[in-house]
Amino acid sequence: MLTLHDNLGSGNAYKVRLLLAHLAVPFRRIDYDVTTGETRTPAFLALNPNGRIPVIEFDDGRVLAESNAILCYFAEETPYLPTDRFQRAQALQWLFFEQYSHEPFIAVARYWRHYIWDQVQGDAAKEAALAEKMERGHQALALMEQHLEDRAFLVGDSYSIADIALYAYSHVADEGGFELAGYPALRRWLDRVADQPGHVLITQDSFA
Repeated sequence: MLTLHDNLGSGNAYKVRLLLAHLAVPFRRIDYDVTTGETRTPAFLALNPNGRIPVIEFDDGRVLAESNAILCYFAEETPYLPTDRFQRAQALQWLFFEQYSHEPFIAVARYWRHYIWDQVQGDAAKEAALAEKMERGHQALALMEQHLEDRAFLVGDSYSIADIALYAYSHVADEGGFELAGYPALRRWLDRVADQPGHVLITQDSFA
């Protein structure tokens, strides 16, 4: 059985759980507390020298890290990765956008506010950095809002790993201080994603 090295609070790990749930692929979870250095131990670094979750460990000992690479692996030859060459490239475009223009701002703001606010509040440098992350995060959400105004999903007419990747941190953006009331198309899209068969919550640790 596959092993997912995981953290229930992580949107990056949630992406993988969500796709595996859609595909009804069984797996076992090992949870790590990322706030106390559990992903920096020699044992974990032997799995992923980058010291980050998620990591998928296959039965034969192979490992695969980076959430969007894992999505691509499991989505291959499924409805969650377009077969059309251009639409596939568009899905990858959104995965790159998520990791470069979305996650570094929305996910980090959420982590700072939701998990380590006592280490941020009162630190002038961190508060200034947070203000920039909020600005850049809203830029990413605004771009998604514009794209989704006349579309049900991010690529073509179908739900794909592009939606999974961007849903993960968008649907908990409020935990980072992002008010979503001004993004009606985005909120409708969030509801559509949550209505997909096999959907699981970010905090769900049982998939029976």
